[in-house]
Amino acid sequence: MEENRKAGGLDTEHIVLTYFHLALPVVIGSIITIIYNLADTYFIAQTNNAKLVAGVSVCSPLFMILMAFGNIFGQGGSSLISRLLGKKETDAVGRVSAFCFWMALITGAVVGGLMFLFRDPLLKLLGASADTLPYAREYGTVLMLGGPLIVVNFIHMNLLRCEGMSGLSMAGTALGSIVNVILDPLMIPSMGAAGAAAATVIGYLCSDLFLLVIVLTKSKVLSIRPVFRIEGKQTRNIIAIGITAAITNLASSLCIMLINQQLLPYGDDKIAAMGIVLKVAMIVNMIMIGFAFGGIPLFGFLIGSGQKEKLKQLLRFCLSFLSILALSVSAVVILAAGPLISLITPDAELTELAVPMLRWQVAGCVFGGIVMLLTCLFQASGKALPAMILSLSRQGIVFIIVLLIAVKLAGYNGILASQFIADILSAALALGLYAALYRTNTGQAE
Repeated sequence: MEENRKAGGLDTEHIVLTYFHLALPVVIGSIITIIYNLADTYFIAQTNNAKLVAGVSVCSPLFMILMAFGNIFGQGGSSLISRLLGKKETDAVGRVSAFCFWMALITGAVVGGLMFLFRDPLLKLLGASADTLPYAREYGTVLMLGGPLIVVNFIHMNLLRCEGMSGLSMAGTALGSIVNVILDPLMIPSMGAAGAAAATVIGYLCSDLFLLVIVLTKSKVLSIRPVFRIEGKQTRNIIAIGITAAITNLASSLCIMLINQQLLPYGDDKIAAMGIVLKVAMIVNMIMIGFAFGGIPLFGFLIGSGQKEKLKQLLRFCLSFLSILALSVSAVVILAAGPLISLITPDAELTELAVPMLRWQVAGCVFGGIVMLLTCLFQASGKALPAMILSLSRQGIVFIIVLLIAVKLAGYNGILASQFIADILSAALALGLYAALYRTNTGQAE
């Protein structure tokens, strides 16, 4: 065990404890991320301007697109690095981590620049109306210009966890959130939507600098030396696995865009309400994501070191734990939907609209948890195709098909119920893929 730790490895003798050691900081970091995202929504909602809330809400996919590109190198890199650490190939870890860092910075600049170049058409596509476009433009412009800072944040946040430093990764996330929460009430009154976005970007800058210092002073294997090329096989592995993680975010962005487009005929207030609901539903989703994705370094390490029985033991525990957790948390949110919405907006009409939306959003949480966990297992195993299939299901192709059919059959109510139905169908798909791939050879990477 001590030898593993010195080599940047993980303790596999106490598998459940190690899982919680890795996952709990991720969950806490996820909760902090929730605060990060809710801060803008809360302070903007206090203006009682539904058009301002809607304008900022339609920009949510912009952040998710930037997150997607960060996850290409963050989660793709962490999957590869976890397996390299399991094989004790520490020199390769340094090269891969440096490559991911610099590629993320370059990618963030390119993606942010392209968004800015096509800003207004993009915002209209995301659901901005003539009334909400000015607010969306203010918020989106700052977010686009801060693209490199947002994308690169997902690199060391993920890679530090591979080395067992989940707590410091969480601290970096917490710092950014604290800065954002402090700056929001100072900047929003004078700068409006642009102030909210600026507070977010400055928060990411502070988080990036903190994580960079940790890598330079604490890490034994990670590096930021200029590396722009690694082995072709390693690059393909990062991209193949990272793309599956990115697709989840890109598909989510597409789904939010489609929801906004479907809600547009019903009024900007419906879009504003859904924007608030998606942020509150994130409380449940981020907790589930934290526990699911928190296990990726351990999954990858067990696979890389060939410990198949311990991998099976860990997977059984995670599946039971996540199912119980999902049922408990979603039940609380469903019962307390009204008070939770009221904490964010004082607008009684928006609250009334948002309550049924929120209940439908979290109703299928247990099914979503199954999809997340098995997606993470496939990512850690290097099984890019099944991971991509699942990434394109719950908040992708399955959801889109369900949404379009549900709208035709039930109109507005169909929009509300579509996520719940998609969660059930996607969980069935995930379990089917797992049964096909792991029934006899759990843990064997492709």
